[in-house]
Amino acid sequence: MFKSLNTPQNLKLIAWLKQQRNDQGLTMRDLAERLEVSHSFVGKVEQGERRLDVVEFIQYCKALNVSPLTGIRHITSD
Repeated sequence: MFKSLNTPQNLKLIAWLKQQRNDQGLTMRDLAERLEVSHSFVGKVEQGERRLDVVEFIQYCKALNVSPLTGIRHITSD
């Protein structure tokens, strides 16, 4: 098993999550409030310093009002 923090798929997923946030006009602080976490959590995720587990990914998507399946399809569509 390998660490997935800097894999092309994880980087693509991070970019997708960040784009979803930006498309909705949300700041990192706005999203952090929805997630009930500190804004540094969102910053670390978006900078690739922290990986989301499956449950966190689903919660992140719910906070953004997007389907987790859309994100998974996005990184597996190549």
